[in-house]
Amino acid sequence: MSDVNREQVRQIVEAIGGQENIDTATHCVTRLRFVLHDDSKVDKKKLESIDLVKGSFLNSGQYQVVIGQGLVDKVYKVLAEETGIQEVSKDDVKTAATKKMNPLQRAIKLLADIFIPILPAIVTAGLLLGLNNVLTAEDLFGADPLIVTYPQWADIAEVINIIASAAFTFLPALIGWSAVKRFGGNPLMGIVLGLVLVHPNLLSAYAYPDALQEGTVPTWNLFGLTVESIGYQGQVLPVLVAAYLYALIEKFLNRRVHDSIKLLVVAPVSILITGFAAFIVIGPLTFAAGTAVTDAVVYMFENFGWLGGLIYGGFYAVLVITGMHHTFLPVDLQLISDQGGTFLWPILALSNIAQGSAAFAIFAAAFFMKSKDEKLKGLASSSGISAWLGVTEPALFGVNLRYKFPFICALIGSGIAGLLLGANFVLANSIGVGGVPGIISIQSQFWGLFATGMAIVIVVPFALTLAYALIVKKGKLEDE
Repeated sequence: MSDVNREQVRQIVEAIGGQENIDTATHCVTRLRFVLHDDSKVDKKKLESIDLVKGSFLNSGQYQVVIGQGLVDKVYKVLAEETGIQEVSKDDVKTAATKKMNPLQRAIKLLADIFIPILPAIVTAGLLLGLNNVLTAEDLFGADPLIVTYPQWADIAEVINIIASAAFTFLPALIGWSAVKRFGGNPLMGIVLGLVLVHPNLLSAYAYPDALQEGTVPTWNLFGLTVESIGYQGQVLPVLVAAYLYALIEKFLNRRVHDSIKLLVVAPVSILITGFAAFIVIGPLTFAAGTAVTDAVVYMFENFGWLGGLIYGGFYAVLVITGMHHTFLPVDLQLISDQGGTFLWPILALSNIAQGSAAFAIFAAAFFMKSKDEKLKGLASSSGISAWLGVTEPALFGVNLRYKFPFICALIGSGIAGLLLGANFVLANSIGVGGVPGIISIQSQFWGLFATGMAIVIVVPFALTLAYALIVKKGKLEDE
């Protein structure tokens, strides 16, 4: 780190209220994360005028300063040297931040803590399923799919599909691992619990509707109760609730069982009790609840799709600011399981592009007006690219919210595009990378509509933002 950058780190500390205002601090891939004693002491304008800083925001009890990938770890090391702050884990910071949250924020944080760790597996699966779409879709490169035109690719496509679908096939195992870990239990047993719920000897959840209609659902007699012998493939709620119960039992036994026999008692008893509870009570109730939620969301989009798309597209970026967008991850996964696709993810992908387009418009305005603010031009252009690739934080917090009107223009564009997609029930096979690459997750029959939506979120936010910046603001952006 250069002396200039070291000085800028000191300026960051001063702008957030000084060393005495810092409770704990850590960093993630792109951001410094602070839990402050008093958030009101932050001088946001001074903070964001520092060259190192790409933006800042308060979320989930943490004041987060966007620095950038690769640079943030170097900045944090200098921060630790300058302040004497001991490096703590992200979990420690989250624990400190939780004390400042209300119950709703804590519930949202709980979902985020469970689902964010498994996102790399889900995103990878989504991208590979998109590649499989390219190989197997009809009317894409001709009347026949590529695997028909080039039969030698058929087995390659099958292997790709197996690799891609594994994360969704064993989704309860992924959720079980993350949830049990979050609830304070042994995450390895969370994997086992998830696998129990998708054991191949059980009737697959995907085959359950047909078996129910035919009256061929297998059953057990457990303690005098008739219990359906079904799995919970692709389901979210059953394993979440079961993981919570497992962690409670495990922690209870760990406190009371002697160390010499813990290995023989704690995990076996915990998984046995949880397993029976999952099949007898938890599974049936949560399966019905999950299906009801899915049916309600699907009903709205089937009957008022334009309205649902308008609302979700128009307000998704607002949800990102509050952190509430994490609550829709389980809904996406449930839709994929029950309906074979999600109509929420395509709208999300377009919202990413809209924020990037608005940031590009600020760059264009600064360029046309020959602004001397080189940091603004660099941040607007780089954050626009980042948003188009699915990462909106630099554009949101570094540019669009700073000037407000680009953010609103982006909401207008994504709302219009959401209306189009919602009215036509555009589906994605999986959740994956947002932004422009999101098109490969879209079911091939909807690519034309999605491309039209992309054109809307590229043109409308850019045109509205640029027009407002040049006509209303007269290019005077530096004094915001």
